[in-house]
Amino acid sequence: MPRAIATGQIAFGLVSIPVKLFSAAETSEKISFNMLHRDCGSRVQQQLFCPKDERTIDRAEVVKGYEFTRGQYVLFNEDELKALEEKSTQQIEITEFVRSDQIDPIYFAKPYYLGPDKGGSRAYALLARALQETGRWAVAKYAARGKGYVVVLRPLGNGLVMQQLYYPNEIRSIDELDLGDTEIRDNELQMAIQLAEMSATEVFDPAQYRDDVSDRVRELIQRKIEGEEITNATAEEPRAQVIDLMDALRRSLGAAEPEAAPAPKRAAAAAKTSVAAKLAVSDKLPIKARERKAPKRAPRAAKVARLAKSKAR
Repeated sequence: MPRAIATGQIAFGLVSIPVKLFSAAETSEKISFNMLHRDCGSRVQQQLFCPKDERTIDRAEVVKGYEFTRGQYVLFNEDELKALEEKSTQQIEITEFVRSDQIDPIYFAKPYYLGPDKGGSRAYALLARALQETGRWAVAKYAARGKGYVVVLRPLGNGLVMQQLYYPNEIRSIDELDLGDTEIRDNELQMAIQLAEMSATEVFDPAQYRDDVSDRVRELIQRKIEGEEITNATAEEPRAQVIDLMDALRRSLGAAEPEAAPAPKRAAAAAKTSVAAKLAVSDKLPIKARERKAPKRAPRAAKVARLAKSKAR
């Protein structure tokens, strides 16, 4: 059973549901490295160094500053910043219910699982079922660790996910990009749609995807633990190619469809078969029949003599 990282209460109207918060990400799967001294293998320590005084300073000598122009700062102490923090009430206060398709996934930040705490199972299940039936998500405010967050509660299976959202000012607009002004031809669009439909699936299965880089790192770690000698094999980087869009779409569709022999090739093959059959039949004829010659014609002079004799009679 995973360990809860916090407790709280979902509040809307007069309803209050005690819940536990769990991290949805598996942090143990993340590979991290320590910084070591190459000569002796000891872990190194990071120190605060002042380049102007050319000495290492203590943390008590450090203050926070905001750079409002290059090289100029306004300073803050811990008490001033502490007074600005949001009070952590551990309350997830629902403000509205919106259709799930109204929130673009680009606003999604960090996800958390919510589980019912003592005495909250029935109300928790009721809220999850209501969100499933209505196709809506609950937008809420949540304060923790001195910060205020906007979150959505959305159903997942029989449970709830608290999805932390970015604030609008934290998201860059796609209009800032130069997307060009390209005209799409109808035949190109139809071929692209056809290609997409040929590779379409009704259900997304994330289990078929793996983090290949992490797998290779884990394999290398294990080989080093076992004392295996490691040699580097550099792979050639792929080069960017300029392609013809229509030609690429045609070849992509051709690769996805079953191969069929072209008609001209079939006709040529049939012709070859016919010739071979005739040769085979001729080979079965008797030798005399194959070597029989046409009869020789009589000489022209003899023919003329016969005609003159018949007239004399």
